Amino acid sequence: MKPFLILQLRPETDAADAEFASILNRSGLTAERCHRVRLDCEELPAGLDVRDYAGVIVGGGPGCVSDDPAKKSPMDARIEETVLGLMPQITALDHPFMGCCYGLGILAAHLGGDVSKAQYGEPVGPSDCTLTKDAQNDPLTTGLPVAFEAFVGHKEAVQALPPGCVHLVASAPCPFQMVRFGENVYATQFHPEADAADFEQRIRIYSGHGYFPPEQADELITQCHAAEVTVPGEILRRFAQRYG
Repeated sequence: MKPFLILQLRPETDAADAEFASILNRSGLTAERCHRVRLDCEELPAGLDVRDYAGVIVGGGPGCVSDDPAKKSPMDARIEETVLGLMPQITALDHPFMGCCYGLGILAAHLGGDVSKAQYGEPVGPSDCTLTKDAQNDPLTTGLPVAFEAFVGHKEAVQALPPGCVHLVASAPCPFQMVRFGENVYATQFHPEADAADFEQRIRIYSGHGYFPPEQADELITQCHAAEVTVPGEILRRFAQRYG
């Protein structure tokens, strides 16, 4: 049984550890089924072949693919280069992939899509999402509630549907919340792994990083705990079950 490759981008150990635990919890995977790589401090094995893995899951992080390359930190630039370097394999092979938040920007950038901060950024907290018509026939979303809440928080966003993609989930503030390329390559703008406790921790860690005014932290935490966020986790669980 092949493992899943879990790529993490967060340089804060407590946030990275909590995110990994959340991915396991929502997906139903065990740590033994996963090859976890923290790209902030680890390198991918040379000559990595994605076919050695059941699927690839990319977590979120503070980097933005649309930032001026000259202004990116060496770590952010290296992480972006590493993940982008896997995308030709993933899309050419139509290999199972789930990009969470940052992963949508990576997929869209690889496909030649428009990713920027022009519009559609969302503050940290719950967002009201809806399934599109195409989602009714997708194995990860069929039968789910048409409307559901998901946790978001991003400064950049996909501005138009990337070439070759199917639009699966939308929201009023950010139209492209989930897309599929081919049959097996998925990406979400929302965080399918996250619950309210995760977002409370992230709000405290990333206060002052430009996602929201720091004085709003307590209000945002209250909003997160008042939200009912269950469907995104089911999407991640279905991904792991389908390809595991």
